[in-house]
Amino acid sequence: MNPGALRSLEWDQIVEVVSGFALTPAGAALLAELEPQLDHHRVAQLLAATTEGVKYLDANPPFALNAPADLEALVAALAVEGRALESLRLVAFADFLDSVSLTCATIRRISGPFPTLKTIAEGCVSFKSQIDDVRRQIDPSGEVSDSASPELGRLRTQLRKQRTRLRSTLESYLRGKDTSRYLQDQVVSDRDGRYVLVVKAEHRTAIPGIIHGSSGSGASLYLEPLSTVEINNEIVAIEQEEREEVHRILRALTDGFRARPVELRQVLDAATELDVIQAKARFSHLVSGVAPTLSTDGRLELRAARHPLLIPAVIARLDDAGREKPSRDPVPVDVLVIPPTTVLLITGPNTGGKTVALKTAGLLAVMAQAGLFLPAADARVPVFRSIFADIGDEQSIAASLSTYSSHITNIAAMDRSLALPALVLLDELGAGTDPLEGGALGVAIIEHFRSRGAVVISTTHYDALKTYAATTSGVTAAGFGFTPDTFEPTYHIQYGSPGRSLALEMAARLGMNPGIISAARRNLSEREAQLAEHLAKVDSDLRALEHERRLVRREREALTEADVRARSREDALRQREDTFKQKLNEKLDERLREARAEIDSVVGQLKQQAAAMTEAAAKRPGEIVASTGDTGRLRSDARASVDALADKFRRDQLPAPIPHTPTRAAVVGDRVVISGLGVEGTVVLVHERDAEIEVRGKRFRAHTGELRVLDAPARSEPAPVRVNVQLQPRERASVSGELVLVGHTVDQAIDRIEKFLDESLLGEQRTLRLIHGFGTGRLREAVFEYLHKHPLVTHVRTASPEEGGGGVTIAELKD
Repeated sequence: MNPGALRSLEWDQIVEVVSGFALTPAGAALLAELEPQLDHHRVAQLLAATTEGVKYLDANPPFALNAPADLEALVAALAVEGRALESLRLVAFADFLDSVSLTCATIRRISGPFPTLKTIAEGCVSFKSQIDDVRRQIDPSGEVSDSASPELGRLRTQLRKQRTRLRSTLESYLRGKDTSRYLQDQVVSDRDGRYVLVVKAEHRTAIPGIIHGSSGSGASLYLEPLSTVEINNEIVAIEQEEREEVHRILRALTDGFRARPVELRQVLDAATELDVIQAKARFSHLVSGVAPTLSTDGRLELRAARHPLLIPAVIARLDDAGREKPSRDPVPVDVLVIPPTTVLLITGPNTGGKTVALKTAGLLAVMAQAGLFLPAADARVPVFRSIFADIGDEQSIAASLSTYSSHITNIAAMDRSLALPALVLLDELGAGTDPLEGGALGVAIIEHFRSRGAVVISTTHYDALKTYAATTSGVTAAGFGFTPDTFEPTYHIQYGSPGRSLALEMAARLGMNPGIISAARRNLSEREAQLAEHLAKVDSDLRALEHERRLVRREREALTEADVRARSREDALRQREDTFKQKLNEKLDERLREARAEIDSVVGQLKQQAAAMTEAAAKRPGEIVASTGDTGRLRSDARASVDALADKFRRDQLPAPIPHTPTRAAVVGDRVVISGLGVEGTVVLVHERDAEIEVRGKRFRAHTGELRVLDAPARSEPAPVRVNVQLQPRERASVSGELVLVGHTVDQAIDRIEKFLDESLLGEQRTLRLIHGFGTGRLREAVFEYLHKHPLVTHVRTASPEEGGGGVTIAELKD
């Protein structure tokens, strides 16, 4: 990658901001050397890692990496055999390794697609034993604890005793009447590690001892009494032993880390990689960036792109006092070079945003190849092997280079170093010389780079280049807009037509003398005036077209939102309807089961009464069966019980009718809706003001006024159906005691079981086998639950292996 291009695009500023997010010195050093990669696969890997970092930080706390500032020096010290780290550095190093271990453990625990992060985390080995040793033997302040070793504990205990003994001896001098008058101060001082008294100079011989110096004025002497010399000597010797033991402990702790150099390097590398990823992810959050898509067809598509160095949050992190602090975010710009177009020519007024757009395109391409997210709404970029930028004025008096010469020298160097795929950025191409010759040269330069296969983005004011862009296939012109009344730049780019330079208008806006502006207008040739007028008309038409496009876009968005709202309401209504139907069906099923249970109870009572009557008749001479009167009374009681039960459930289930638009009276065969229930069914019987309706295989009785006819009436009324209740017991052989339910749904199976139980009860079959098979187990559970709750069933169990196993359920009926 061309260093001059990176310098022109201010890549170093981006590197400074990104490296400022580093949590470790090694991560900061690696980020400080951040450069765009040239291999497509490598760039894809970097972007994938940044994507994982962004997703991780969106859902989890930041990485808990905690590295000391001198980590590099600390690691270098570990490489010196026999060298012991200081206690505070050991504590800091242990805290760092613990933070890396904690971060890796957290990454390993989380769920989600984080292959890169988890691969790095798997490379982290544990130093728990060494960390625990450091924290057990050194307190957080850096002091080696007495319990670090038995020898150190013994020495410090002995040292405390000797110091207490020494202090007592010296205090006796301070309290003694014969000695205290010779002291300058009633204190015990320390000189070179030995405890001394402060004696007046004129009484130097009053207390026998060793002089260790004098005060600055000479009025005081520091005297070690002879009686304490031996104690002081012992203290000095013990302190020396203590220092040696502490050094031995620190060296042993250091060797614990030094003994695992390979694992230590793995942890350091993992920490650095994680640090780089989280720094890039945090930068992506700072600029509200998106992951760019790497194109393979040369497409450079930056939608609503913003120059990162114009974003206030980025500028706030730069240590650049000379940079102007903007009060708001930059205006987004679209930079589009979509094949077959390979050249974008940007025109427009001065200070209108041309150079910023040029730098934005180049800088965002470099950022993508370094694995950074881009401040844009959408981004598709190729992986360039070379990026060149000729931006600004690099004239040099010492090198005898004028503005024009410096540009030409730079462009010639680009041509020599060009490697495809390439991006060439040219600012004010052809400037600094005669406009006609400069324009002709600019066209030739662009055409040359285009023919070599490079993507070219250039800014210009020259008519020759504007004409070239308007008449050449594969070249697109775009111009920055301005406010028609004040000629202030809007910083919005419009594609399809070259923009006006507005040199005279901008000069007037910036305060140029109006007389000069008028003279300049008179100096324009007729052709130039016509061209300016034509461009002005084109700009006006483009603004009108853009206004219409905005209106159409807003209308389309409004229609889309209305359609989404309508669909949402429709889905909500459908969901409510489905929920209501489901609850209604559940309620109906529950009511039907209760009704069947009541009917079963009535049938059971009738059966008991019939049996009692038969038994009583058998005891009377000459009678075998019950009398006709008894049988009639029994039938009448049965009808009364069933009618009372039907009336009860009709009152419970059918709410008051809801008024609706009157329709014709329902007849047999009509499709109707039962008001209040909201369900559809077919009329099967009409009797005066009551009707029976069949709904999903179940029958309901409703008032004819509650029915709303949907279909045409049937042509003929079926013959009336008569039901004869047979109270005599059936033959036992008519019921097999076995029911096969395999292949049926739950609802179908329950209906069959209900009928089967009635027949079995009347046929005096007490042990029933219900064959439902294995399947998913749902049918077996529904059968078991239904039988368990049924009032006629006393016991339910799963069949033994000899009886069929889990595919068969056995039910025992009441006597």
